[in-house]
Amino acid sequence: MQEILNLVSDYIFDKNNNKVWKEGDQINYSGPFFNEKEYVAGVKSLLDGWLGLGKAGSHFESMFPKQLGKKFGILTNSGSSANLLMYSALKSRRLYNLPEGTKILTPVAGFPTTINPIIQLGFTPVFADIELDTLNLDLDSCEKIIQHDHDIKVLSFAHVLGNPPNMERVMYLVDKYKLILLEDCCDALGSTYNGKLLGSFGQMATCSFYPAHHITMGEGGFVATNSTDEHTVLKSFRDWGRGCYCQGSAANNLKCGTCGKRFSNWMPEMSNEIFDHKYIYDEIGYNLKPIELQAAIGLEQLKKLKQIISCRRRNYFGMYSMYFPYGKYFILPEATINSVPSWFAFPLTITPDAPFTREEIVNHMENNGIQTRPYFGGNILLQPGYTDIAKKYSNNPVTEFPNATYATRNTFFHGVSPNLTDEQMDYIKKTLNKFMEKYS
Repeated sequence: MQEILNLVSDYIFDKNNNKVWKEGDQINYSGPFFNEKEYVAGVKSLLDGWLGLGKAGSHFESMFPKQLGKKFGILTNSGSSANLLMYSALKSRRLYNLPEGTKILTPVAGFPTTINPIIQLGFTPVFADIELDTLNLDLDSCEKIIQHDHDIKVLSFAHVLGNPPNMERVMYLVDKYKLILLEDCCDALGSTYNGKLLGSFGQMATCSFYPAHHITMGEGGFVATNSTDEHTVLKSFRDWGRGCYCQGSAANNLKCGTCGKRFSNWMPEMSNEIFDHKYIYDEIGYNLKPIELQAAIGLEQLKKLKQIISCRRRNYFGMYSMYFPYGKYFILPEATINSVPSWFAFPLTITPDAPFTREEIVNHMENNGIQTRPYFGGNILLQPGYTDIAKKYSNNPVTEFPNATYATRNTFFHGVSPNLTDEQMDYIKKTLNKFMEKYS
């Protein structure tokens, strides 16, 4: 096996060292920050022969929660699945037992999978507008909504591109109105507020390991909590609803199981029946597990997390210096007071008096090989798939949420990927200056 792993290592090392970028070649907004170690870990995992979650999965689950300021957590096959599981836990009879129709307050703009589970699970979304300067939830609007609707039980949002809202104000609202806070940290791994990691404020928190995110397994996600009960329920929902928590080849080969009483009286309706705990189901669940190969890659990525965060912050400041001279035409991204973001991207919103449109500057960048993105789905209620939802929950989503609508028309972002080189950053600056020449 070692000979194979050495060959893989040498191949990836040579491949990376032979990469040459020249002006005009595409600059991706993000992508995996890999070297030979991730590939070797993945191949070794395959050659070891255990495909389902095993030792690497258990190890990752023991290590990662502290990155979100939590004690426990489960690995999933995507960040979207992590959000689905987090919301599903709210319905468990063993936890909150929230019925369908329960109202959840959430921002109207962002990425769909922060909102989709609310709809998919039969909860009722209550939408709030965003701030234009941070693109985060407008907390003044939130408080007005909560004051007029005492049926709201949950507050859920994503920290936008790594930058949090005012978390002191958020926690004030959570405590005053007795809300359950769910944090989507998919863009914010390593960000802090008042020295506390994002993810540590809410009852539960999620993260994504999609290739564009801070660390990646190809796909993957995580749900973290401080509650052993929530941890048990989350794992059950992820694993078909199964009550058994055995994981990996060693546990599966034990006749008694991890719990020591695998063959016992597990069925309340058949109290005298001995049944295998591996086929007892406590929830109506899903199968949202990743594979062991992903966990093996994730463990290597964790070793690089500090470096990745440092590079992203460096690139944010580099972007800021590029755009600062043209500040009258853009709303530049500023870190929320008391926060230290681990930036996912560098968002820019065109000001109303700018002499150009988003389409013009984005086309200029894309035509020169520099990838950009809009602020995800923008005002979600304006998306084609949400037409019926919009009719149900808004009289006029265009005018009811003016900031979200404005961002849909006028916001885009650059990546701050750790893969960006000084040469590429210089090229982005030169390309920007070329565009701005006629407006200076």
